Order: sequence, then C-alpha cells, then structure tokens
Amino acid sequence: MIAVVDYGVGNLFSLTASLKMVGADSEVTSDPERILAADKIILPGVGAFGDAAARLSALHLDDVLREAAAKGTPLMGICLGMQLLFEKSYEFGEHRGLGLLRGSVTPMQGRVPAELKIPQIGWNSLHKTKESKLLSRIGEGDFVYFVHSFSAEGCEESLAAVTEYGTAITAAVEQGNVCGCQFHPEKSGKVGLEILRAFCFGGEIE
Repeated sequence: MIAVVDYGVGNLFSLTASLKMVGADSEVTSDPERILAADKIILPGVGAFGDAAARLSALHLDDVLREAAAKGTPLMGICLGMQLLFEKSYEFGEHRGLGLLRGSVTPMQGRVPAELKIPQIGWNSLHKTKESKLLSRIGEGDFVYFVHSFSAEGCEESLAAVTEYGTAITAAVEQGNVCGCQFHPEKSGKVGLEILRAFCFGGEIE
C-alpha cells in the first residue's frame, strides 16, 4: 500500500486519480500507524512552506516521516512536498524542513532573468543529471508541468534532474530511498504517469 500523506495542503484528488491509473493501491491518510505500515509514502503539497511545515508538526507527522525514511521506506515528495524534504526554506522567513536531504529552498526572484514570470507556470523539459530510478521510465528532454516560485539549492548530492528557466532549476532529486519532483507528475500527462509508475513499481522499463 502507498500512503498519500494528508495534512491539509495537498492536491489529493488529482494525485490519487493518477495513482489509480497506473494501478497502484493507495490510501490517503494522516494516521501515523498507517503511514509507518505503508510500503511506500508520497508527500504532496501546495502553498507556503512555513504553513505546511507547521501542519506536519502539529499532526506529529514530521517525526513519523523521518522515522519511515530512516527505516528505509521509499518516500517521494511532490512540489512543496519535495521542498519539505530539505533542511530549511527561506520562503517568507526561515523555516525548518524535514532534513532528509541536504539543501535549502530559496526564492527564484533575483535568480532568474527579470523578463521571466514568477511563479514559473507551465511545461518545461527535464535534463537528467544522474541515473535515477524515479526517472528511468522517461526520456531526456521530456516535458512536465511546473507551478512554483521557490526552488532547492545546495542539493548536489541528491540532484537527479534540472529544468532550464533562465538558469538551471532543481527539478527532481533522489538519494537512497528519498526522492522528489518539483513539478507535478499528476498533471504531466503520460510522462508524469511513467514517473509515478516508476516510484510505485520500480524503475525498470518493461
């Protein structure tokens, strides 16, 4: 069973519909016991980092996710969920993340050319930076759907793919049993479904 973590800030309908399409058995839950018993975990998220981190803490799910990751359960973060995997964020202040991956989340404002709109919204291509189980079913340059104003930096150890938006922006990360996508696979058509399929069932191309 794949536990989709419900802490009040995720786009759960689109994600669970996509998981159903790839044939995955998933359950939306905020129950720590169900999350710890899951075969794999997905942490979705939309909105502000500080609010999301506070919600996880209030539900005691931050420690649950750290425990699950420490015992080797595959954990995937999506969009804000990926950002929460890092040590901290500088989104409207400084906020502590889960600390499962080295790096921090910083504003794109001032890093990308002034003529480019922020938030970055729309389809952009992925450029792989290392071998990745999560991305093994898709091709170099495949397009996925982004919506974000902040991005991860200092994450060279886990960096799996970037996208070009005036500069290289972290698009996907993977280190051990922890991985994540800055983009939304559940909104990225066939490419996104292949990414979810790889997480759910393994990276080998059949």
